[in-house]
Amino acid sequence: MRKRGPSLFEAAATLIEGLRERGHTLVLAESCTGGLIGAALTSVPGASEVLWGGLISYDDAAKRALLNVSEASLRRHGAVSRAVAEEMAAGARRVAESTWSIAVTGIAGPSGGSADKPVGTVWIAHDGPSRDARRHRFAGSRDEIREAAALEAIRWLDSRL
Repeated sequence: MRKRGPSLFEAAATLIEGLRERGHTLVLAESCTGGLIGAALTSVPGASEVLWGGLISYDDAAKRALLNVSEASLRRHGAVSRAVAEEMAAGARRVAESTWSIAVTGIAGPSGGSADKPVGTVWIAHDGPSRDARRHRFAGSRDEIREAAALEAIRWLDSRL
């Protein structure tokens, strides 16, 4: 029998503790996860010590207005792209003046996918002492894709601490 990995809420508790131990802070920029990462992190007692908050920038206009994502990046690459995920992460970090940021943008479905960006395509970026962005392809229902993206974002940042 294969060992099950940590749940979203277990991973959130681990990340909160890691941030707390290092004296780091975190801000979130969520699109397709719609606040799911923030909900997981705020379920952890004491999260307010390290979590600045989050911005749900579901619409492209919100990405531009709240996170300073460029119109050129949105037009050239689309909202679900490395460039936009990186700009979301950098913009959130600037707003909060936090140590770290996580940004997530993707297509959770059931519609909206294309040949180049099928349903389940998600870009996750972090900005802080290190910066990176990765493309993922998650399978499942809309809820399963959103939860998988949230879990991966939390676990990935925790591995960077």
